[in-house]
Amino acid sequence: MRIHIQNPPGETLFPVTPAQVDAALARNPEIGTPDLSFADDDAGFDAAIGQAEVLLTWTKVVHARFPVGALPGIAPKLRVIACTSAGLDRLAPFAWLPPEVTLLNNRGTHAAKAGEFALMSLLMLASHIPHFGTQQRAETWKARFGSVLAGRTVCIVGLGSIGGAAAKHARAFGMKVIGVRHSATPHPDCDEVLTTGALDQVLPRAEFLLLACPLTPETRGLIDRRRIGLLQPGAKLVNMARGAVWDQDAVCDALEAGALAGVVTDVAVPEPLPPGHRLWRTPGMLVVPHVSSDDPATYNDHTLDILFRNLLAMRAGQPAPNRVDPARGY
Repeated sequence: MRIHIQNPPGETLFPVTPAQVDAALARNPEIGTPDLSFADDDAGFDAAIGQAEVLLTWTKVVHARFPVGALPGIAPKLRVIACTSAGLDRLAPFAWLPPEVTLLNNRGTHAAKAGEFALMSLLMLASHIPHFGTQQRAETWKARFGSVLAGRTVCIVGLGSIGGAAAKHARAFGMKVIGVRHSATPHPDCDEVLTTGALDQVLPRAEFLLLACPLTPETRGLIDRRRIGLLQPGAKLVNMARGAVWDQDAVCDALEAGALAGVVTDVAVPEPLPPGHRLWRTPGMLVVPHVSSDDPATYNDHTLDILFRNLLAMRAGQPAPNRVDPARGY
């Protein structure tokens, strides 16, 4: 098996290194001793891609290297493209992907870090920390008392590895957890699981709303102005999904009107946010620069273990756990 790892040029924080791959191979000896190549430039990519059977790389590299019609021509032996991201909305639509090539995402890598970020965000909102951040900048001393999480209701939209980890932490703190996803299949850390079609009935019950769903045509604009209006007065929001999942201006309007008590968002449109953008200055809004789920100390180790688990499943004739369904977008 020939595996090529293409790091982006100039990547200093998350490059996949030979030492990390050697350690992952030692953890997964069933993989054997694949032929490996590494590159971070055009010459290295061009030299390796013609013989590569498996490509591990970033979504931005896939987007740049494989326009519609490029495959299989430039990579006739390629059978697996593994991306280091969980969300692959940047690669949609998937007309560029031949049916004989399996596309893998990185779902599962983020769960531990994202779960802790979700819990931190819920705790911050329960104690009005975004509001106090606004007060601090205005040099205003005015009391506003918070509550414990126990007994409060959180609605989590999306129950993949990130939403599932958020549900686990919320449940551990005594919250009532309502999950919303494509199917109503029960989840061990949710009191209820409902389909997206029931979202309008769920939102008025949610004291906290946490978004953790992938961005697809179905979820784009899911939390629009009308649905924000369905939330109870003083509701609190966390967005760990994508900026396009909600109506940013409607969220800002609701904060400014006092209809929402606070918001923590790890995502935005556009990214990065330019100076002067409304999100920077909306009272009660805490903006985090899309770093909620990535731990440099563990990210690549988890990434490689996930890749090798998928390759072993495919070798055994089993479905690859991280295979992306182009029709669904995740």
